[in-house]
Amino acid sequence: MHDHAPGIRGASNRRLLAISLAITALVMVVQIVGAALSGSLALLADAAHMFTDAAALVIALVASTLAARPANDRRTFGYRRAEVFGALVNGVILLALSAWVAVEAILRLIDPGETEIVGGLMLAVAVAGLVANAVSMWLLSSAQRHSINVRGAYLEVLGDLLGSAAVIVAAIVIVVTGWAPADAVASLLIAAMIVPRAVGLLREVGSVLWESTPDGMHVQEIRDHILGTPGVVGVHDVHVWQLTRGAPVFSAHVVVDEECLRSQGSGRVLSSLQGCLSEHFDVAHSTFQLEPAGHVEHDDARHA
Repeated sequence: MHDHAPGIRGASNRRLLAISLAITALVMVVQIVGAALSGSLALLADAAHMFTDAAALVIALVASTLAARPANDRRTFGYRRAEVFGALVNGVILLALSAWVAVEAILRLIDPGETEIVGGLMLAVAVAGLVANAVSMWLLSSAQRHSINVRGAYLEVLGDLLGSAAVIVAAIVIVVTGWAPADAVASLLIAAMIVPRAVGLLREVGSVLWESTPDGMHVQEIRDHILGTPGVVGVHDVHVWQLTRGAPVFSAHVVVDEECLRSQGSGRVLSSLQGCLSEHFDVAHSTFQLEPAGHVEHDDARHA
């Protein structure tokens, strides 16, 4: 199957995030009412997760709007890094939420009290949440491959879907057996599912902010390709980083044979180098400083 993201899934990131926000907000209200009527902690935890997701989607929408603004003299790379900061906030929110859910669930297990849980209502609301989350995931599944900001929202919706599934299982257990602690156990499962996704998102954000080499790109392999360009005799000061997911940036000092520079000119050499980066490594933004071999030797001697 070839995924070309047809129809609504091919819409802009902002539109997709807005639709997901509307779905999330609606389900959140339903879950809050359902939790109040059924007495389910797991349903309330899932509603809190939905509330957090709604706030995170608002942040993602703001970040996406900022990212679309053009570059200027103050921010020469534009505002695409705003997506990364949006994802950072999302990751922190996810971790805080998981801690709250875990504490509340443990307290419920230690002292369950006399709370009566209406399993049938709990089940119905959880099923509605599962369906809504599945729709949101389907909408975001294509765009999340290319935007770290949309990926943050996608992971939160995924966490919601898994949380709804856990609530469904707990509700079935309560309806069939009457074992109320299943609600608190489901809450702990929700917290356990949130943590690794939050950590993974924060790890990716950290990689971008540390300007680490993007996953799947190998500096030595890029260096070898550059050295294979006719006339190139050396390369140094190689830097590879990314502004956000899917936006790698490259710069390097390339030592070129003086005879090659005289015969071909710097323009042809630059075209060959940029074409190599674009074709083999999907790098659209690359900067090369061309240096005659003699200049480099003189520069090295001066700094020896």
